[in-house]
Amino acid sequence: METPMGESPASRAVGGLAVVAVAAAMSGCGLRRQLAGLDATQKVVWQSPPSDPEVLRVLNRISFGPWPGDLIAAANMGVSGYIEEQLAAKSPQDRAVSWRVNGLDVQQDVHDSPDILSSLPDDQLLTEVQQVQLLRAVYSTHQLNEVMSDFWENHFNIYALKNAARQRIPIEMETAIRPHLLGSFEEMLIAVAHSPAMLAYLDNNHNEAGNMDRVNENYARELLELHTLGVHSGYTQIDIHQVARCLTGWTVAGGFRQWQFEFKPSWHDDGSKFIPFLDLHLSPGGGVRDGEAVLHRLARHPATAQHLAEELCMKFMGVVQPEVVNAASRAYLRSNTSISEMLRPILLDGLARKERCRPIFKRPLDLLVSSLRVGAADTDGATGVQNQLNTMGQPLFQWPMPDGYPESAAAWKTTLLPRWNFASALAGGEVDGTTWKLDDCLKALPGAGMHDVVDHLAEAVCGHPSASPSMKPLVMTLRDHADSASRSGLSHEHVVSEVAALLIASPMYQWK
Repeated sequence: METPMGESPASRAVGGLAVVAVAAAMSGCGLRRQLAGLDATQKVVWQSPPSDPEVLRVLNRISFGPWPGDLIAAANMGVSGYIEEQLAAKSPQDRAVSWRVNGLDVQQDVHDSPDILSSLPDDQLLTEVQQVQLLRAVYSTHQLNEVMSDFWENHFNIYALKNAARQRIPIEMETAIRPHLLGSFEEMLIAVAHSPAMLAYLDNNHNEAGNMDRVNENYARELLELHTLGVHSGYTQIDIHQVARCLTGWTVAGGFRQWQFEFKPSWHDDGSKFIPFLDLHLSPGGGVRDGEAVLHRLARHPATAQHLAEELCMKFMGVVQPEVVNAASRAYLRSNTSISEMLRPILLDGLARKERCRPIFKRPLDLLVSSLRVGAADTDGATGVQNQLNTMGQPLFQWPMPDGYPESAAAWKTTLLPRWNFASALAGGEVDGTTWKLDDCLKALPGAGMHDVVDHLAEAVCGHPSASPSMKPLVMTLRDHADSASRSGLSHEHVVSEVAALLIASPMYQWK
C-alpha cells in the first residue's frame, strides 16, 4: 500500500497492519442507512474528485477536510482563490452551525447570563463546551476560522479540569479567542490576559505584591515562553520576574462581579521596573498600565512574530521553512499584528507549493472531524463522538500542561488501534448520536459490481481518482479484500462497511 511522501518504513508497516487489524475488528458491523437528514443549509453533492491532487492537500490543511462537493468547488476557484476566500471570511459562525449550537445551555448562558454557568453540572459544562467546538468544526463553511480556533485554543491552552476552568472556558472562547481568529494578535493577547479562565489557570489571580515569594510567576513565564516570545528567544529569569511584577493585581473578581477581570491596586507592585529583553522601563505609579505596556511590547516584538510564524508554518506546512517564516514575520509586524496578513505568505507561498511542505499525520481531532465531514455526517457532537475522541487520546480542553496538544506524529504513534476501532465504529453506525452517509454516494451505482463500489468509495474518502498512481495499490488491495469477503458469504452491506472502515484506517487517509 503506497504511503505519503516522506513516510518512514515503520509507518509503511503500520499501513499493512491497519488493513489486517480493522478487518479483524469488523465482524458483525454493517454500514447502516439511516434516514436522519442534514439541514437544508448543508447540501450533499457526491462528485468524482479533481485530477489535481494539490486541491485536496490544501483543503486538508486549511480545513478539517472536504465536505462532499468542496473539492470540485475549490478546483473551480483555483487553490489561491479558495485560500483568499477563507482568509476573507469574517463571520466565525454560519447558519449550518447556529441552529446546532445556539440551543445548548452553555452557549445561551455565556452570552446572556454567564454567572449562571457556575450552577450547571460539571459534566454538562464539559460536554457542551466540547459539543460547540466539534459542531463548528464539522459544519462551518468558514473552515479556516475553525482550524484557527483549534490552533489558538491550543496556543492559549487551559486545562478544563483545574479549579473551575470548565465554567470559565466558554467565556474565554466566545469573548477572547473567537472574535480575533484572523484579526489582531495583540487584541487577542490582551483579551486573553484579561480572561478569568487564563488568570485562574496560571495562578495570576494569586499574584500579589509584597515579599519576593508573594509574586506568582506562573502566568508571566508562560506568557513569554508559549504565548509570545518563544522559549529560545533569549529572555532570562530576570525578565520573567519583572513581567510578573507588572501583572501583580491582575485577578478575578468575586461576588456579584464573578467571571470578570479585576485589577486590585492594593496588590500591585507600583515601583519602577525594567525588563531587559524588551528594553522596557516603567516609572513608579503605573498601576494597571504596567501590564498593558508589557502586552503591547510583547505583541509587537520581532521574537513574537518569529515564534508565531514558526508555529503556523508547522501547523499548515508540516515544516519550518526559514524564507516563509521570515516573510510571515515581516507581514505580521508591518500590519500591526494582523493574523490574516501573517497567514497569507504561509498559505499562498508555503502551503500552495508542494515542494515546501511535508506530510502531516492527523491528530485524533483532525481524523474524527475529517471522517465526519467526508461522510456528510449528521452528528450531535455529544458523548458518542466525544468518547471516540477521548479513546484516541485527545479529549478537548483536557491537556493538563499549558503548551496544548502536540502536533508531531510521534506524539500520536500509540493511538493507532483506537483510530482503527473508531473507523470500524463509524462505518458500522455504532457511534451514538451520529449518522454517517458515506454509502449515499453509492446510490448512483445501482447494481454495480463490487470493484466499482470499491473504486467509488475510495474516491469519496481519499479524494483522489481511483486510477491515479497514488491510489492504485490501495484500491487493488481493497478489491482483493472485498472479493475474498464476498466469497466467504458476507453480505454486500457488510463488505461495503469493511471497505469504508479500511479506507478511513489507511495511511492514505490518516496522513494529510
